[in-house]
Amino acid sequence: MITLASDFGSPYPAAMKAVALRETDAQLVDVAHDLPRQDVRAAAFWLTEVLPWFPPAVHLAVIDPGVGTDRNALALRAGRHALVGPDNGVLAPVARAIARQHAYESGEAGGDPADRVDAFRIGDADAASSTFHGRDVFAPAAGRIHEVGLGGMDEMERLTPVEDYADLRLPDPELREDGARGEVLVVDGFGNVITNVPGEALDGVDAVRVAGGSTDGDRIPVVETFARVEPGERLATVGSHGNVELDVNRGRGDEAFGLESGDAVELRW
Repeated sequence: MITLASDFGSPYPAAMKAVALRETDAQLVDVAHDLPRQDVRAAAFWLTEVLPWFPPAVHLAVIDPGVGTDRNALALRAGRHALVGPDNGVLAPVARAIARQHAYESGEAGGDPADRVDAFRIGDADAASSTFHGRDVFAPAAGRIHEVGLGGMDEMERLTPVEDYADLRLPDPELREDGARGEVLVVDGFGNVITNVPGEALDGVDAVRVAGGSTDGDRIPVVETFARVEPGERLATVGSHGNVELDVNRGRGDEAFGLESGDAVELRW
């Protein structure tokens, strides 16, 4: 299969599908086309949370604020997957996650998972448009890679092996005995505020005080499920991604806490 993800909305993804289908009869699966627009880091986070769950596939991901500039077009090979998109860091975290998972499953865990990722520059000199490389560069490349298979990437025309590519790393939190200092990575469609603080930090903690935003110093209960507090009440919990979230039961955490993507946040036990 080929998965597709972008910040395009509609109807642009249909053009990418049309071009991919000229190269292959692969099953096409939409991941999301409403990723935060031009937000490479947020897209990288969501792709890392979603794509490793797929069986072996070619993943086409286009969040490309630098389209038409001198940034490279990139294909990465990790485990039994390939990823295609702009060389702006959006592919790197998910490639590492897939490589790490593959190494664990094959009994070869250890070391930097980035060392298990192969990178290729995609030739884009003949792109018909300087503003829609999703259609003119990435979609045909994804279709051709699906047809030749992962092993065929080394000999494929328009793919040139490279050593260096944009390697985006999500920020690390500062963990202390009395709390944690981190950052809001993303806000999801429900308004849940997802931080970079690992969920293990809340082990044995029954409440936190949130410094930053509009609730400075308020006591927020730590619960396992939203329903453990009344509708409209704030809470802290660990999401399915394993990070600490600041949420509201049947409401929007971003509005209740006055926080948005990129904001600093400090949690005190």
